[in-house]
Amino acid sequence: MKKASLALIIGTSLVLSACGNDKKETNTEDQVTVDAAEATVTAYTTTAEQHSYALGASMGIFAKTRLEQQQALEIEVDQKALEAGFNDALAGNTQFSDAEIQTFAQASDTKLREKQAAEAEKNSAKIIAEGEAYLAENAQREGVITTDSGLQYEVLTKGDGASPKAVDTVTVHYKGTLLNGEQFDSSYDRGQPTSFPLNGVIPGWTEGVQLMEVGAKYRFHIPSELAYGGRTAGSIPPHSTLIFDVELLDVTPAE
Repeated sequence: MKKASLALIIGTSLVLSACGNDKKETNTEDQVTVDAAEATVTAYTTTAEQHSYALGASMGIFAKTRLEQQQALEIEVDQKALEAGFNDALAGNTQFSDAEIQTFAQASDTKLREKQAAEAEKNSAKIIAEGEAYLAENAQREGVITTDSGLQYEVLTKGDGASPKAVDTVTVHYKGTLLNGEQFDSSYDRGQPTSFPLNGVIPGWTEGVQLMEVGAKYRFHIPSELAYGGRTAGSIPPHSTLIFDVELLDVTPAE
């Protein structure tokens, strides 16, 4: 048998024994005693112990994450073979050569990426359809105005101050939510407003805030193409239609 290198052991141990061993029965007094003994935590105090434990834990964390990804996408994993591969690699006695292990690992990675891409495309189609339906219905509500770009807004509170230009810096309070009501950002929660050049944010903001006067509060319904499009932005999924409540507090004209 050909010895596998440490790099290959780490890189190709896609799911380790962290996947979980068979659960022990705990319905007898003897077994309870055994389980209590096994629950004793070993204190790793030397540098060698701590570094070795960290190496094993890092591989376990990687394996657990990978296992969860594969299970979520219904990619089959043979746990016994997985654990055997890990143990054989530690013993330097793998059934496959380094080249074969790398080939199998790459094939597994490719399959995972393909599944993830298909799932992402499916989710994006759903989000796009939901956004289009929402905007079509929302446009019919009284008080909602739709601009030529597709931006929708409604005036919650009128202002009496100046309106900004795209090159100006604005100070605002705001709250942003997804269509399901999940909040992804809020200056109110942070306890202080934020300032930024108006031409340095998403197009829906650049267009919409120019419609406001200082003191006004608007609600914007922003199509994904005027927000982040197909990009992921923090907790915002690609192609999301966004809702922002924006309060314009101040305008600093560009010099």
